[in-house]
Amino acid sequence: MFDDTYRTIAAPAEGLYKEKGSKFLAFAFPVRGTDEVKQHLDALRKEYFDARHHCYAYILGPAKDSYRANDDGEPSGTGGRPIHGQLLSADLTDTLIVVVRYFGGILLGASGLANAYKAAARDAISHATIVEKTIDITYRLHFEYPLMNDVMRLLKELGVQPRNQDFNLDCRLDISVRQSQSVRVYDALSKLYGLTISTL
Repeated sequence: MFDDTYRTIAAPAEGLYKEKGSKFLAFAFPVRGTDEVKQHLDALRKEYFDARHHCYAYILGPAKDSYRANDDGEPSGTGGRPIHGQLLSADLTDTLIVVVRYFGGILLGASGLANAYKAAARDAISHATIVEKTIDITYRLHFEYPLMNDVMRLLKELGVQPRNQDFNLDCRLDISVRQSQSVRVYDALSKLYGLTISTL
């Protein structure tokens, strides 16, 4: 059985790591797309305008196929990649972590920097509430009014809740089902004569 769930964070969370006078402030956000990523980055850059670096990483989508890691001027691979690694370790998606660094005057070296960004990101994740969500498929059903009772009875048998109902002479409603159940539900509904199903 393929997996139709994914993990993300329920709300923003913060973390902190200090090393040799440098402060690493970590901010984790649930995000649904790159527009939200940009909004959070812009807001943090404005609020912490006097910080030297704003390194970040994000992963998007249930399949985790959209991601980015940015070092924001730190030596290559010492900022964004360790943050990205923590997102992978926690098996999170639809999540952005930004780590804001205030330089303390003492150089940490590449391994020290990477460890600091990793520790700050891990601290933010430890303060976040992690939730499991299901990957859902949404179908729109069209049918004539006389078919209403049959449709509703079948949905009840399948354990599916209708939503966005529009019942006139020509009826329309939407249903949302877990991806792993979608074929079974689609097959059962498609046997109803007079019912058309489209995927939203």
